[in-house]
This record gives sequence, C-alpha cells and structure tokens, in this order.
Amino acid sequence: MPRGGEGHAQLSSHRQQGRWTNLRVPASSANLGPGFDALGLALALYLECRFRPSERLVIRVAGRDAEQIPQGPENLIWQTALAVARDVSESMPPIELEIRNEIPVGKGLGSSAAALTAGVVIASCALGLGWKPARILDEAARIEGHPDNVAACVLGSIVAAAIDEGGCTRAVRLPLPQRFGVAVVVPDFDLPTSEARAVLPQSYSREDAIFNLQRAALLIAALATGSSSAFPAALEDRIHQPYRMPLVPGLEEILKLRAPGLLGCALSGAGPSVLVFFERGAEQVCELVRQIFLLHGHQAEVLRTEIAEHGYELWE
Repeated sequence: MPRGGEGHAQLSSHRQQGRWTNLRVPASSANLGPGFDALGLALALYLECRFRPSERLVIRVAGRDAEQIPQGPENLIWQTALAVARDVSESMPPIELEIRNEIPVGKGLGSSAAALTAGVVIASCALGLGWKPARILDEAARIEGHPDNVAACVLGSIVAAAIDEGGCTRAVRLPLPQRFGVAVVVPDFDLPTSEARAVLPQSYSREDAIFNLQRAALLIAALATGSSSAFPAALEDRIHQPYRMPLVPGLEEILKLRAPGLLGCALSGAGPSVLVFFERGAEQVCELVRQIFLLHGHQAEVLRTEIAEHGYELWE
C-alpha cells in the first residue's frame, strides 16, 4: 500500500481507464491543551474513499454519521477538489466517489480536515498534478486556515505545525511514547466550530500568552522524551478552553480530573469531544470522563483508539 502520496505517477497514468483509486485519511485532534492552532495528533479512525473517472458526478456515502455527509455537489470533498482545480487553472473532471466514514461529524475530531485533505489528494490524482505530501499539506492548510488538523491528516502521529510568512506550512512529526496511550470521549451533542471560535477573545494578556508558551514547550518536551512528570501541567491552557467551558457541560470538572495513570485531559479541537492521555494499563480512567458527562445529562462514548502512525494513504 503506497503511503503519504506515493504512487501518484502510476495513479494518474491509469485515471482514464476507469480503475478505482483508494484513499484513507485519519481523524485528528488539535490543540492538545496549550497548543492552540499549532499542535495536533492523528487518530486511527478513518475517512475512507475510493474514486474513479465518471461521465457525471456520483457520490455515495456509508458509515458513521452518513446522513450528515452530502451526496451531491455540495460535498466538502468535491468542493475542495473544485477549489484546487481553480487554483491551478484546470477543470475538475467528474468522478464516481464512494465514501465510508468512521469519524464522528461535528465533534472536534477533524472530520472537515479529513475531507479537505481527501479533496486535495483526489484533485491531485484526477488532474495528474503529482503533488507530494508537502504540497498537499500546503494546499490543505491554506484552505483550512490553520495547519494543526491537516498536518496530522497528512503526516500522521503527533505534529507541531506553523504557516510561515511566505504561506508555506512547516510541520514536524514525532511519535507518541510507547508508555502513553490516548482515547477520545465523545458526548451526544454537537458543537459547531464557528460557535466555539466565536467565544474566543480578540487579544490576550502577556501573562496568559507566557503561560501557554511555557506549557506548549513543556508538552512537546514531555511527548518527545516520554516524561510523565510534566503532566498534567503540560496540558493546562488559558487561550481557548476556559472560554469554551460554558459550551461543553462538565468540561471544567473534566480538566481538573486527577487519578492514578491519568496524564490529563484536553478539549479535542473546538470540542465537544475530550482527548484523554493516560499511561498504558490505565485505560479505565476514560470512564471517569464519561461519568462526568453523564452527571451533566449527556451520554458519551469512549473511543479507545490508537495514534495513526501514518497520514493519508493512497493505493489502487
């Protein structure tokens, strides 16, 4: 199975022959507490697609939250492919696209970033652009507006990402230490990203900016070395989570949770899902998060997923 955009030349040579091309893109969790719009990780929940040239656009959807994913031209994957085609002054040819989704929609697990990444990859294949992962990432980050989710979709694992002054995305990938595990607790309500962004202030105090810089640096160092002593302080945040607490019942209590083996919790992206870091063997701490949601009147699902070691994968 070719990984990370390999095999584009072979794929484009077959695109007129009606062969199916397969693609899968991982879910992602962004911010990781203090790393607002800068840190993310890929989760082994996937948006799976297969596509081929067609006389007209055909989109079929199956899997989780399929009823929320449009099957017409307004589909985000197709709209992204059209945007890429416009950017390179090409016309996007119609395709037959089959989607099988595992990523909860509207829950802060990067469903839109996965769709954007898929759209860029599909356009690269259909138009014969032969874009490598770095170019895929640049285009996806430009469309998304921030690089953390799409960097995880493209590179996999844990990523630190930034867009430089020239508009290029710079991203560095690092693995999750083997002694650490992650899970996601998904409550039974949605939180639109636009609403979660709207509650954030336009500016921050120097004290709060320094607070987050210290903890983001500490978090990266802890993840790079496997040091558990930096937690839970490494996940503390003053940039986004305090302002989003009124939108996510129970979040304040969840972020204060302490238990043996629990490294700490963070809002996943804009929420409402919660990312849980724990030491291997202490998976049961995720139940504490679920119970807090329940106390606030909301059912929640614990997804004991793993880190996705690879970003998007493409094959025939």
